[in-house]
Amino acid sequence: MENTIKSIIDKYEGDKGFLVPVLQDVQKELNYLPREALDLVSSILEVPISYIFEVATFYKAFSLDPRGRIQMQLCKGTACHVRGVPLIIDHVERELNIKEGETTENLEYTFETVNCLGACALGPIMVVNGEYHGQMNIAKTSRLLKKLAKESEKSEEGKS
Repeated sequence: MENTIKSIIDKYEGDKGFLVPVLQDVQKELNYLPREALDLVSSILEVPISYIFEVATFYKAFSLDPRGRIQMQLCKGTACHVRGVPLIIDHVERELNIKEGETTENLEYTFETVNCLGACALGPIMVVNGEYHGQMNIAKTSRLLKKLAKESEKSEEGKS
């Protein structure tokens, strides 16, 4: 991990002013911000760990807890809410056996809700690893989850 952190910081020439992009790159690489990584960033950039935690906890985009390989965000803004998001939330929670804001034990899925994704005309909308899926309903959600499960199985087969 140390070499990874050093190479990320080197990309920004060790400039403390790039703390947020450094943390973004660390999270992209490790899927979250583990304490050891934050300690290394603090040490190398000579920024107090308290300040790094302040930044990491201020921005919702950062996570101090392990996140799933598949990250799902479901909009629960007004436009999406009136189009059935509460039912979709219940469905996803049942299918993945987790509550919103949680990650599956195998670190495969993280399911979160957000207040707005800025695509109200496409609502209900779900973003999966950066890919937008609009006009979601229970049936489309089921198909998407099945597709993700198949891709996950293929990924696991490729590792063994």
